[in-house]
Amino acid sequence: MSDIQAQFSVLKQTADAKVADAIARLIEDGEDHELNRVNVLDFATQHGLDEEQAISGFLHSARLGLFDLGWNVLCPGCGGVLGAHSTLKALKPDDYHCALCACGYKASVDDQVEVSFTVNPRVRRIAAHDPDTLPVWEYFKQVFWSSGVDFNKESFATLANEVTLDTMELPAGEKATMSLQLPNDFIIIFEPVTHAAHFIDVQGEPTKDRQQLAIMYNRVQAPTGTTTMRPGPLRLSLENQAGVRVLPSVFIAAEALHHLIGQRKPFLTAKRMLSNQTFRDVFKADNLSLDQRLQITSLTFLFTDLKGSTALYERVGDLAAFDLVRAHFHALLEIISSEKGAVVKTIGDAVMATFVRPEHAIVAGLRMRSAMEELNKKRETDDLIVKIGIHEGPCLAVMLNERQDYFGQTVNIAARVQSLSTAQEIHITGPVLDAPAVAAVLEQRAIKPIQKQAALRGIADKMVVYEIP
Repeated sequence: MSDIQAQFSVLKQTADAKVADAIARLIEDGEDHELNRVNVLDFATQHGLDEEQAISGFLHSARLGLFDLGWNVLCPGCGGVLGAHSTLKALKPDDYHCALCACGYKASVDDQVEVSFTVNPRVRRIAAHDPDTLPVWEYFKQVFWSSGVDFNKESFATLANEVTLDTMELPAGEKATMSLQLPNDFIIIFEPVTHAAHFIDVQGEPTKDRQQLAIMYNRVQAPTGTTTMRPGPLRLSLENQAGVRVLPSVFIAAEALHHLIGQRKPFLTAKRMLSNQTFRDVFKADNLSLDQRLQITSLTFLFTDLKGSTALYERVGDLAAFDLVRAHFHALLEIISSEKGAVVKTIGDAVMATFVRPEHAIVAGLRMRSAMEELNKKRETDDLIVKIGIHEGPCLAVMLNERQDYFGQTVNIAARVQSLSTAQEIHITGPVLDAPAVAAVLEQRAIKPIQKQAALRGIADKMVVYEIP
């Protein structure tokens, strides 16, 4: 058995069988471009797979060395990859600049960092492993633009031709010229390897005189400049001092360019990955560095605690209490994972978990309450009483005590809200209840939240909270 066959065999033992088979077929039969920066959510849709199982399958594939993880900082405007990183630790909180859009951005893990998977070259070598050999448009599609840009296969060639005045492959150290006829439009000269751009604002009366413009490419990041010219002939002189092949391309900034790159499809975000149980279990080494602080705009926290656990040990003895507590943990952790959440940590008999969306946390909380009732009924006891609190808001992803954790007032409030609960109660905050999908979950179950004013320890003002009866 070859090493790759052995890896497939292990994958089938750790991942869902359908997902493992789909990944094996992709590696064996897929086109080169299909194995580069795989968009797992799109892959799941195309193959009729469960998203969470597909994510888990690709994570196990990466652990086995079949795929390499990529963490790519995206431009929210054009969908271009502004920074490609092989590990989460390499993500920087710095500003990122998109020369094509002439805009700067901070790397938000909510929706500006995609997680993709590229086949390992030892498993199968594809064209994107040697990007210097890719034709111009393949470089744009496979390297510059992200997996979330939804290209229309039928119209791509037509639209690309409509927006392009010229493109060129310019080897390192070479010079070349382009002879262009400038239309009365806004022109973008963009080079995707060095991420350099120059704008031409074409206006005024047409001219027959040849206009001149010179651009030199290097590795120095410079602001995007704008030159005003008239419609008519242009001699564009290009020099490549970047040390690698460059691909200067001249585009017309018209509606067709928006149609070419303006469509989006869902992709796996870093925020969702951080709240994925398989990632937290399998890739503990590929986590944040000690001095890293990643801002998250919105994350939902669920805290649980087992009421009266100390008295439980006194009442039933260590062995029986341990079995009860372990059964309680097993049920809670299984529910969290199945509802697209991840356990951040357990503290004594308490659990801290995160969810990308608040409705998943609500469903998890309701299931937890039912699970405790079932466990009590099965064991003919009423000892397992879980208290649950849920809050949503901004936070920081950090490293604490050698594990990826979260910091901020949102975390503090979620923990305090949990402490309001007594017997099998769930308390949530206004931001959670305000989510339309949460309202739909509660309405479907005919649950009417009970509004309360609560003083939370460490929080200056009273807060409006809601009990879920």
